[in-house]
Amino acid sequence: MWRGPFHRCAFEENTVFVNVETRRQPRLHWAAALLISICVVTFIALSLMPPPQRVTFLLEWGTVPANVFDTHQPILQQLKDPALLRLVTAIFIHVAWLHLLSNLLFLMIFGVPAERALGSIRFLILFLLGGVVANFAGAVSLAGEVRPIIGCSGAVSAVLGAYVSLFPRARLGLVLPLGFYLEFVRVPAFLLIGIWALLQLLFSYVGPSYGGYAWWTHVAGFLFGAIFALLSRNAIMRRMRR
Repeated sequence: MWRGPFHRCAFEENTVFVNVETRRQPRLHWAAALLISICVVTFIALSLMPPPQRVTFLLEWGTVPANVFDTHQPILQQLKDPALLRLVTAIFIHVAWLHLLSNLLFLMIFGVPAERALGSIRFLILFLLGGVVANFAGAVSLAGEVRPIIGCSGAVSAVLGAYVSLFPRARLGLVLPLGFYLEFVRVPAFLLIGIWALLQLLFSYVGPSYGGYAWWTHVAGFLFGAIFALLSRNAIMRRMRR
């Protein structure tokens, strides 16, 4: 069982660049729930497909670096190709439940407080653009690779980067089973982010079912999220004053 800073506004005490009085009324936050639902529905639909049809779907809608970049054409010309839509669709494709679960678990833990700070629309933009930037970086680093880059790991990396920028000293509650007892402890957010990074590294060695793997996908996503949050600080301050 994971417990995050969902029931108290940790933003004001943990951030270094926002310190304003707030009288915010409760708002409906829907972006994280929507993204999780799309990923789950897509995973179930893929699970029900016959294997040949599933492979065709992955190649058609995943980010295949060899198909994204043609070394014989200028990059600017290729960026006009509608096929680059796959940089978006690949975000929502998972073929293994452990890959899906790990991504969505960390999206829930870090995405919910980030969405509350950024607002649902801005959080949705962060997730989608972060995923696109991450997949683009992965395609560049794996130019010529025929296996598809799939999954929302790059987009989740962007969420983690934004979270670190928003809550640099945050500690998260964690319930650990110790024998017959459950012990509640508070651990630095960086520790859980490190665990997530190790899981992603593990996925790179478990086989081709996880698609073309690129560590630069996660690095690019994380950096994009951190910069995105920092550039959004004025908008966040305006939200906090409402």
